[in-house]
Amino acid sequence: MPIEYQIEHDRRLVSARAIGNLTAEDIFNYQREVWSLPKARGYNELIDMSNVKEIVSPTSDKLVELARLSASMDDRTIPTKFAIVASDTFAYGMGRMYEVYRNLNPRSTKVVQVFRSMKDAMEWIEGK
Repeated sequence: MPIEYQIEHDRRLVSARAIGNLTAEDIFNYQREVWSLPKARGYNELIDMSNVKEIVSPTSDKLVELARLSASMDDRTIPTKFAIVASDTFAYGMGRMYEVYRNLNPRSTKVVQVFRSMKDAMEWIEGK
């Protein structure tokens, strides 16, 4: 799977890293796999896109669909954060589009922000 993840229970964080060529199917599979796990519910999320070589066939329709799916899987009782780290301009732009779609979804309880650096993303996640 081009997206590797670990669940850090002590930090209440799902930390993920995307590698290589990334497809919509990879992202949807990650979303369904991780966020259907009861042990990850109510956790913040961090995904590092720095090692993505290419986002294959991205479309705004897929981003809207992903935002809809993601919001439907949110824990309704606990607001959480999702930081996307994207140093590449194209990946950053795609992340920003997802951020808008996700934050506008009325079912979403997860606030999404996109960052250029891991340091800035972690500071935001940790509330510093």
